[in-house]
This record gives sequence, C-alpha cells and structure tokens, in this order.
Amino acid sequence: MTDLRLDIHGVGKSFGGLEVLRDLDLAVRPGEFAAVIGPSGSGKSTLFNLVSGLDTPSTGDLLIDGEPADLRSGQVAYMPQKDLLFPWRTVLDNTALGLEAQGVRRREARRRAGELFGVFGLDGFQGSYPFQLSGGMRQRAALLRTVVLERPVLLLDEPFGALDSLTRTEMQLWLADMWQRYRWTVVLVTHDIREAVLLADTVHVLSPRPGTVIERIQVPLPRPRGIDDLTEPAFAAAERHVLGTLQGRLIP
Repeated sequence: MTDLRLDIHGVGKSFGGLEVLRDLDLAVRPGEFAAVIGPSGSGKSTLFNLVSGLDTPSTGDLLIDGEPADLRSGQVAYMPQKDLLFPWRTVLDNTALGLEAQGVRRREARRRAGELFGVFGLDGFQGSYPFQLSGGMRQRAALLRTVVLERPVLLLDEPFGALDSLTRTEMQLWLADMWQRYRWTVVLVTHDIREAVLLADTVHVLSPRPGTVIERIQVPLPRPRGIDDLTEPAFAAAERHVLGTLQGRLIP
C-alpha cells in the first residue's frame, strides 16, 4: 500500500539465542496516532530502536515513506522516557540542540525552536534552566526539541511515565490538543491503557516475548478528545477491549 508512512512487515529480532520480536506486522498511515502496548519484555524498546535505525532487524522489512529505516534516512525523531535536558544549557539552548547536531547554525536553530515556545506553553522560559521547570514543562520542552526537527515520524517512548498522576493526565490532554493541531504521525509506546485509548487512533497490542502484534484495535472515539471522554461508555469499553487482549481473554 503506497499511502503508508510506516510499514513493518514480518520483522523479527534476536540477540544471540534470545528472540525478542517475531513476525511483527505494524502499519501507520500519515497523520495517524498509533499506540503500542504490551507486557514488560515484549520488545517495545527494541521495536523503537529498529524504527529509528539504531539497530537492524534479523528478519523482515521496515520502511518509512517507502524507504528502509536507517540512521541516514532522517525520517524519525525519537523522544525517550526521560527528558534528557542538559542542566547547564538554557531551555532554549536545549530545545535547539537537535538542530545544532544536524549542522544548523546556532542562531538559526534557536530561532526555529523559539518560534514554538508559545504553542508549547513555554513562552517566557527561554532563558531559564531545566531545574527551574516543573516536570510537565520539562516534558513539553523535550517534545519541542523532538518536533522542531520536522521528521515525518515521531516516536514517543512512555513520555509521561515518570510524572505524577495529575500532571500525567494534564500532559495527556495537552498532547491530544497538540496532535489535533499538527496531525503528526506518532507511534507511542505506553504501559497506560487509558493513555493509549485517549490519545491513539489505533492500539497495537503485543504478545509476551517474542513480541508480535496480536491485535490492532481501532479506537471508536471521535476527535477532538478531552477530559469528558474519560467517562464515556465507549471509552470504558475500549479500555476493557485492550485489557482483555493483554490478558488473553475477552472482558465484557
């Protein structure tokens, strides 16, 4: 299919005698928000390393916009679990760092990153340092640093996992609003079923290791989504569907 942004077909990955992924299929269309959820050790981080080109599959094909994924493709921006902001750099300098690493001149990198500060709720904190920001603001800065690279696919690896429950909910709602505005192509790894259902168009459920997609669940909720959707019967039904698939049984 030519309209796929990310096309993973029959991918397997082994490390010595340890088989981590087996015959994994996953497809994401341009502008789609896909979530990947599975038990610990099911190969979620390995999958992201393959998509980002940090590693190569043992079997199968992995294409981004029709081209093989590798470090030279420049097709993927990867936001890890921790914000990884350098404490000695200002917030503006941190958000411009990825562009500078790509060879963009410092002044131009700062200009491009600075244009997003208002949208990301960080205006006025350009000259601040990471220790002066709340946890949610640090994650917004980390996401800004990721999206300013303007790569076609964003990989988000449990970006809110370290936050407290209230802040995590606020950030999930904020990200839902940001995606509605920009329609990035996103692949989110999460252990949070509610987060997956709130944010994603599709939820790809992985089996225990060796990980493979055992079900692709279409989230039956209209866009845009907000806090009121959390109490909708359709939302609860989607959560039960994901949980039942993870546990290998149907939950009514």
